[in-house]
Amino acid sequence: MKPLPSVAFVNVSQLLQFVDRLVVERTGKHLDDVQRAVVEGTWERQTYDDIAQKCYVTKNHVGDVGAELWQLLSEILGEDIKKTNFRSSLERVYIESSDNSNIYHINGSNNNFCPTQISNQLSPRNKLYETDINTQSTSHYRDLTVAPQIINFYARQSEIQTLSNSISNDNTRLISVLGLSGIGKTTLVKRFVDLNLQEFELMIWRSLRFPKPLELFVNDLLNSCKQEAKETLDDKLKQLLDVLTDKKCLIILDDVHNIFATTQLAGQYQTEYQDYQNFFTMMAEVEHQSHVILISQEQCAEMECLDEELYPIKCLDLSDLDDVAILKGTGLKNEDSWLKLINLYEGNPVYLKSIAILIKKIFDGEVAEFLGDNSLIITKDMQYNFHQLFKRISPIEQQLVLELSKFDQPVSREYLKQSLDLSSMDLINGLQSLQQRYLVRKIKEDKILFKLSSVFQEYVKNCCLNLQP
Repeated sequence: MKPLPSVAFVNVSQLLQFVDRLVVERTGKHLDDVQRAVVEGTWERQTYDDIAQKCYVTKNHVGDVGAELWQLLSEILGEDIKKTNFRSSLERVYIESSDNSNIYHINGSNNNFCPTQISNQLSPRNKLYETDINTQSTSHYRDLTVAPQIINFYARQSEIQTLSNSISNDNTRLISVLGLSGIGKTTLVKRFVDLNLQEFELMIWRSLRFPKPLELFVNDLLNSCKQEAKETLDDKLKQLLDVLTDKKCLIILDDVHNIFATTQLAGQYQTEYQDYQNFFTMMAEVEHQSHVILISQEQCAEMECLDEELYPIKCLDLSDLDDVAILKGTGLKNEDSWLKLINLYEGNPVYLKSIAILIKKIFDGEVAEFLGDNSLIITKDMQYNFHQLFKRISPIEQQLVLELSKFDQPVSREYLKQSLDLSSMDLINGLQSLQQRYLVRKIKEDKILFKLSSVFQEYVKNCCLNLQP
């Protein structure tokens, strides 16, 4: 085996593409979300605790995923890979294919992970990959390295149609896909992308799970567009707009909520990411033929529009799923009880996955027996995620959540005003912010009422009532 020259990764996207290809060649599977987070975070010298908080899992889980990934890379590369030497090792890594002695390297000119042909010994799998790269013309370039692989897709056909209409018929330049964590936002957008690969000359998928300042982010986009970035941020934005005007492009930004501040009302930008506000506004207001999709757990002002006919902005709020197909393949029994279970957990696929595991382990898969206890169980994974969410919201919202959690029925704004020591401004802004986080629903009856998400409410009742905001 001949060592490769030192590899300089221009950005995290190239690194992920490189590691993902190594893993695919060995296991046949792409990196999952937590593995990607471990690779990104380790490259950026973050702790496992930092990584865990970013992707809403436990520190121990991140440690286990990291240990397995380092072991796998050690086996692939034939050297001892650890968290401490990951960066240095990947810069000088080399690999020889077990099938055909192909040596792999990063091609910095096009951000693609390409095999170097040795003789004519390419396996059928590698021939297919080489053909895919060679036939990807400059008029149809796709950078979807960090996009997730979709295995199952449920009951979102109307939302797919809404996305298609917004882009194809209404020429909407800025679209936000919004909803609670786990409701299926990323899955929906990836499904749309898979169905429309040939509709765009350029596709770029980026995650803001570990956000970077806008200038570095624009540099990354220009790199994917095969543009040499100019000096100033203004010039770079002009470059990017020229590309979006010249070509029909689709840019997807996932995990946008990570650029918003914690302990503040929803949609307030962190100081270091304030420039994104102008970027999103520019994407919507400046005329071009391309489209930007924002995926977020909370809404900001740039994602809202009072008149979608006048402004090229669209908000797509994802509601609960009520398709029993969500539970297919889980090994659960009593299919006639599945819909009741789905409704109990608000049709959230992530909640349902977590509770399905618990039902299999404790109730031997008997859904009817689980439901017979007449209690809404919050699993340890849900508790962890809700704990992170409760810490994220503002003190005003925490007060509202704690009060709303006491009632199973919707509550009026007038009652909340009497019960809480909040000004009218704080009360109204707090309720709006909780709606922008999809934690509170507005219900129209004789008067306007407000209801906390039932699953989140159960967590608050059991875990937070003794807390003082």
